[in-house]
Amino acid sequence: MPDEIILTESSYKKLQDDLEHMKTVKRAELSEALRKARGYGDLSENFEYHAARRDQGLLNGRILDIERTLELAIVVSDSGRGTDVVGLGCIIMVREHETAEEWEYTLVDPVQADPVNDRISISSPVGQALYGLAVGEIVEVMIPAGAARYEVLGIRRE
Repeated sequence: MPDEIILTESSYKKLQDDLEHMKTVKRAELSEALRKARGYGDLSENFEYHAARRDQGLLNGRILDIERTLELAIVVSDSGRGTDVVGLGCIIMVREHETAEEWEYTLVDPVQADPVNDRISISSPVGQALYGLAVGEIVEVMIPAGAARYEVLGIRRE
């Protein structure tokens, strides 16, 4: 995990709310499920008990992940800055040099990332490579298919 994670104000607040919900509501629900499952008898063959214990472990792991993220977070404004260079919240028009394909990415924090909908995380390889570039600049980045060269064609805000 990196030493810092850039999050928008709204993503930071969402993580805080999720964490509070997990610590209060979800933990209480799992404690109740474990209590009920223990009442079913022999724990060695008790599916409900083992499922609740697994869910409890997953929840505790997620809580630790969120706490660590909040600890490392550098919070930036949701409104962002200008459009002279690629920054968080920018919609970037890029051209892949080898195929000449053009498409738009929205550069977001890790909480808002949704690669299927072209919302790429600032902490992803492509997001890191594009961050801080100006229109006309070209960058080479390693992606799963190999090295790709992208040219920034335009930068705008939502």
